[in-house]
Amino acid sequence: MRALLLAGLLLCGCASTPPATADKSAAVLTPATPTSKNLRSLPLPKGKVLAAVYGFRDQTGQYKPAPDSSFSTSVTQGGGAILIKALKDSRWFTPVERENLQDLLTERKIVRALEPAPGKDAPPAGFPALLAASILVEGGITAYESNVRTGGLAARYLGIGLSTQYRVDQVTVNLRTVDIRGGQILHSVSTTKTIYSYEIHPSVFKFVNFKDLVELEGGMTRNEPAQLCVKEAIEAAVIHMIVEGLRDKSWSLKNESDWNQPVLQEYILQASNDNPAGEPVKVQ
Repeated sequence: MRALLLAGLLLCGCASTPPATADKSAAVLTPATPTSKNLRSLPLPKGKVLAAVYGFRDQTGQYKPAPDSSFSTSVTQGGGAILIKALKDSRWFTPVERENLQDLLTERKIVRALEPAPGKDAPPAGFPALLAASILVEGGITAYESNVRTGGLAARYLGIGLSTQYRVDQVTVNLRTVDIRGGQILHSVSTTKTIYSYEIHPSVFKFVNFKDLVELEGGMTRNEPAQLCVKEAIEAAVIHMIVEGLRDKSWSLKNESDWNQPVLQEYILQASNDNPAGEPVKVQ
């Protein structure tokens, strides 16, 4: 009996004391998702496309429920930064600065003002012209659905039990490319990523003597980070956009034989399954 009571006190003490390394972990790079690895392993294009991103807004209108915060949004507001990194990681696009273009222009003016005046016959010094984009990459986070699925399971035998609960949320992003010359929409892609959360709760509720009761509880909860799910959805949209561009000949592969690479065929198969006409996606 004393051993069980001592074990219970030790368990409570461990549960109330945070791990010693909880506040000493160093900052690390954002973990790569399976989609990130696919994005970086895409075959090379014949030539990179200059792309401008003016923003990638949260269009869901969803806020975290109270008591968390009535003004804190459910999804990240940094979608534009995530999209630009995904475009660069794909090695198919060269993003040009547009979201903070005024800051860039101001710095260029300052440098010009600090340059010494050229001589009488010397040509004026200056910066090269800014690069003009070939396409605009636009879109946003279009939906965030909470509690798409919820459930749980519990079992108890002779005072020893285990219960689990889970919850599934869902985030959807839309990505489109626009031709800057005519303004027509070249490609439009929507991707959806599920967000999983679960809880495991073991417990012991047992009489060790006629009047002596021992109760032990533990638990673990894991919530998939919403920003990583948004990141993965954006990266998947970029890959699907590249596949659509190959199909419509908006851009082309450096080596046509790369069309048979597994990383491309995986997304080609997904596009074929989602094609309402049931026609396979192919490059002629």
